[in-house]
Amino acid sequence: MGGVLEQERRGEVKGEEVVPPGLGALRGRSLLAETDLSPAEIGELLDVAAWLKRKRAAGEATPLLAGKTLGLIFQHPSTRTRNAFQAGMDQLGGHATFLGTDDLQLKRGETIEDTARTMSRYVDAIAARFAAHDDLLAFAAGATVPVYNALTERAHPIEALGDLLTLRERFGTLPGLTLAYVGDGNNVCRSLLLTCAAMGVGVNVAAPAGHQPEPEIVDHARALAAASGADPTISLTEDPLLAAAGADAVYTDVHESMGEHDDPAKTAALAPYKVTRAMMARANARAVFMHCLPMRRGEEVDADVADGPQSIVFDQAEHRLHVHKALLVMTMG
Repeated sequence: MGGVLEQERRGEVKGEEVVPPGLGALRGRSLLAETDLSPAEIGELLDVAAWLKRKRAAGEATPLLAGKTLGLIFQHPSTRTRNAFQAGMDQLGGHATFLGTDDLQLKRGETIEDTARTMSRYVDAIAARFAAHDDLLAFAAGATVPVYNALTERAHPIEALGDLLTLRERFGTLPGLTLAYVGDGNNVCRSLLLTCAAMGVGVNVAAPAGHQPEPEIVDHARALAAASGADPTISLTEDPLLAAAGADAVYTDVHESMGEHDDPAKTAALAPYKVTRAMMARANARAVFMHCLPMRRGEEVDADVADGPQSIVFDQAEHRLHVHKALLVMTMG
């Protein structure tokens, strides 16, 4: 692409509003998995998100989706994802309608596909948080509008995109960076592996045996890394200090994922993977601490790290808004 700043300087205008170059670039597309977007498309999405962030900081309105409606279906509770979509639609001049588990006829036996077909007649796109990834795929198969993965047990791709925006803003570039992920090899871990690798960011995963990401995910990440041109390293270890050594970012998540039941054996296995000041000291001197939130201080991270000067967790949370808005503009605009 010619670059957001270049096209902004050229003053492409829609009414009184400068239009981001990515408006409609992914029109009609869904985002269900990390690899639904090419590296070039991810880069453009991050550019649009940065553009929208600048506009919001300057107090400039961006009503690019006036008259559009986003449907929200959530089987699990949400703070950041739901609010990022809902506030994002409001800021873009559109509207969002929310349906929780108790609001849906799914509890009375309506099929997922029928729910998708019906909602597609009412709204212009749908963000769906399903407990099971297969249910999301079934829903998307029945929908005739774009569907966005708002988290499943397998993946959280939009979270990873927000994290990339955070890393790029902090370090100025993505290729050549290294992220250490410490803890459970869960949905966030999988999404970070694949998305970071595609953008030339190395990922060192430290997780105990039995809680590591699947070999096929690691192999896929290595293939994406090789294709990125930056040749980042994708590694898997049981040693968290080894993973953190020299890293630009140390990332963790809760040890009990959403929807999981308490598992004392898993809790014990993950206890040594708590991010501490000693672990951060093994990382690069400029390293940052990252967490997708919510976090349990004292469990997966010490409070002095979570609330310390290296922590950028609330920058991550903010960037969810800008990335969600960029995705909406590019697929609905």
